[in-house]
Amino acid sequence: MPARINDPQISGSEDKLDLYSLISENGFLPASQPLKRLPNTYYEQWEQILDELPTLLKEKTIRDRIGNLEVLTTTKLNTEREWQRAYMILCFLTHGYIWGGDIPSEVSVLALPFLQISDHLELPPVATYSALNLYNFSSTGKDFTDLDGLKALHTFSGTEDESWFFALSVAVEALGGRVVPVMLRAMDSIKHNDHNTVTRALTEMTTCIRQLTQLLDRMSEKCDPMVFYHKLRPFLAGTKNMAAAGLPNGVFYDEGNGKGQWRQLRGGSNGQSSLIQFFDLVLGIDHTSNDDRQTQKGSIPSIKVVRGDLSFYEEVRHYMPGPHRKFLEGVSRMDKIKDFVHSAPTSPAHQQLQQSYQDATKAFGDFRQAHINMVTRYIIVPSRKPNPFSSSAINLATASLVLDKGPKKELTGTGGTDLIPFLRSARDDTYGAGLTVAPLDASAIKP
Repeated sequence: MPARINDPQISGSEDKLDLYSLISENGFLPASQPLKRLPNTYYEQWEQILDELPTLLKEKTIRDRIGNLEVLTTTKLNTEREWQRAYMILCFLTHGYIWGGDIPSEVSVLALPFLQISDHLELPPVATYSALNLYNFSSTGKDFTDLDGLKALHTFSGTEDESWFFALSVAVEALGGRVVPVMLRAMDSIKHNDHNTVTRALTEMTTCIRQLTQLLDRMSEKCDPMVFYHKLRPFLAGTKNMAAAGLPNGVFYDEGNGKGQWRQLRGGSNGQSSLIQFFDLVLGIDHTSNDDRQTQKGSIPSIKVVRGDLSFYEEVRHYMPGPHRKFLEGVSRMDKIKDFVHSAPTSPAHQQLQQSYQDATKAFGDFRQAHINMVTRYIIVPSRKPNPFSSSAINLATASLVLDKGPKKELTGTGGTDLIPFLRSARDDTYGAGLTVAPLDASAIKP
């Protein structure tokens, strides 16, 4: 049984205690299940619309219902779990409002409370991975790795397919979270030149990642690709790179009294998972091949950006909860396993270390390949077939997620990137990290 992340035996110094306090014993998931309802009846009108969301979207009456809401304040939100649920609610309602018509809405009418809640959680006012997954699940027990015991609290479509899609990401986060303390201990042991601890940790990480890949393979059990592509994916779209869908300026967040701001934000994406970036940091995966996908300062108005240009991986950290972003920043300052692996070999233990590192990068590359396979089945293939749920020749699932490049059109992810080329590049970077470890010269190793 792995040590809990908040276990004092793995915390050590005050600095480490601060680092561990930024996550929970479940990794990047909450310590306990998200709230199923806001306790104060003041927010009941939000809750009622969320309850009816699949029907309102199907009947295309969502904008009338939300448009008639009174503007609520955030003063009656108390605990962090309440703030998280309120954020999740407004993410669903906002995306339902924007994408729930024949054409997208250029105005977010729930902007005022949404911006306040987003600022509190240090998240952007858009449907993020956190809202759709981390704050949106229930479990039959305390073990969040049990996919069969998980379900989404809320969905856009009202289908089991969508619930399964969200729940699978929760199970991935829970299972992956178990190796977080293991890898932190390993990175901390580098200063002691402790080959054995790092090797064992990498071996455990490899096993975990292979289990995560097996979890991805379970997507097809209860999630149909056509349901995902046509009933769910349109609502995951953000407002960045969506000119083809009718949002050339993004969406105007109306704060009332003539105040507001146009914002272009990425949609919900697994690329916003802190766990995946944690694995990248641990293994020293360098994604410089994706540096051409940059965003200019100011594209995320609600988030402070201190650097002029951000790579995709740097930018999406601003789509993670503030504590998780700070955690990753702290991990990035720790001793690097990759540097340790590449240091001069001094013993047979170093050869075992290099092999364990290669195994881990290979497993992580295979995980990314499995993700590409899933994207092909759930996005690429359905995009080439007629919509079985609508006779309309054009729907927002295709219009909002196709990047027009003249004669050649590329599918984009809900996060706003060129989909397959981006994923292939990330996979190749991951495999490549392991290949940089040169075979050891036996004569250089001391007996």
